[in-house]
Amino acid sequence: MARMIALREAIREAMSEEMRRDPNVFLMGEEVAEYNGAYKVSQGMLAEFGPKRVIDTPIAELGFTGIAVGAAQNGLRPIVEFMTWNFAVLPLDQILNTASKMKAMSGGQVGCPIVFRGPNGSAGQLGAQHSTAFESYYANIPGLKVISVSNPYDAKGLMKSAIRDNDPVMFMEVEVMYGDKGEVPEEEYLIPIGKADVKRTGTDVTIVSYSKMMKVALGAAEELQKEGISAEVIDLRTIRPLDWKTIVTSVQKTNHLVIVEEQWPMCSVSSEITYRIQKEAFDYLDGPIRRITSADAPMHYAPNLAALAIPDVPRTVRLVKEVLGK
Repeated sequence: MARMIALREAIREAMSEEMRRDPNVFLMGEEVAEYNGAYKVSQGMLAEFGPKRVIDTPIAELGFTGIAVGAAQNGLRPIVEFMTWNFAVLPLDQILNTASKMKAMSGGQVGCPIVFRGPNGSAGQLGAQHSTAFESYYANIPGLKVISVSNPYDAKGLMKSAIRDNDPVMFMEVEVMYGDKGEVPEEEYLIPIGKADVKRTGTDVTIVSYSKMMKVALGAAEELQKEGISAEVIDLRTIRPLDWKTIVTSVQKTNHLVIVEEQWPMCSVSSEITYRIQKEAFDYLDGPIRRITSADAPMHYAPNLAALAIPDVPRTVRLVKEVLGK
């Protein structure tokens, strides 16, 4: 039976269920324990699991990430919360040069089963230093898996899979969606890492997106339907490994592709998708692949400038109509 719960509750349920199942799983990060999490994702977990498994850390990302990576290499399964992925730039050395490479450097003898999680991208007037979308940064690193969720159902199923995975997983959440509610089953379920989801079927154009830009993609599809344009909307869910088959199959049906993402345009997820689809499905395309991204500039604090920088429904609708020649 499904019930309506918020995104933060879905992530909390996933972590709590896995901590009950496996005593090697623990959570650590700034304010995750006594304060119940900066965004209340870990609310109540300290009371259930105690301070040895829900651990408050100093404001020292490089330090506590190093501790977690070492713990993972010695048989534990840490979940590390970053208050924002912007702060994860500080421990990038631990992620890039240790966590992602350890299995290869040890000849498969030492793994690093760890989940790094927290809110990613912009979230209102937070300024340039707290508003970067980091999916493509980490998707560029072999040895990492990158997940970016858009709803409570996917968040719970993918978080459980991430915790059980034997590789380091970057689990990217959305601050402005923590309160968004959706149907989540009471019974246990897992969603496989690396499998996209067709959120809406259509015949005229494929729209690919992920994370909070799924709201834009689905909103655009609703508006396009009013004009008789049928859009198929794909939620990537996992950025690395990426489910190419689902995208190619959709393009073979619709013959048009539009990508909506919050990343900056240079070296973005949409750049890789564009290359791969023109390589593998060029003969099915009836027009150029188009994309809408964030502006190629740091995020401004002013709300009017921030709104202009991020993709929205009207601009996405216009772009799709351009692609279709309408």
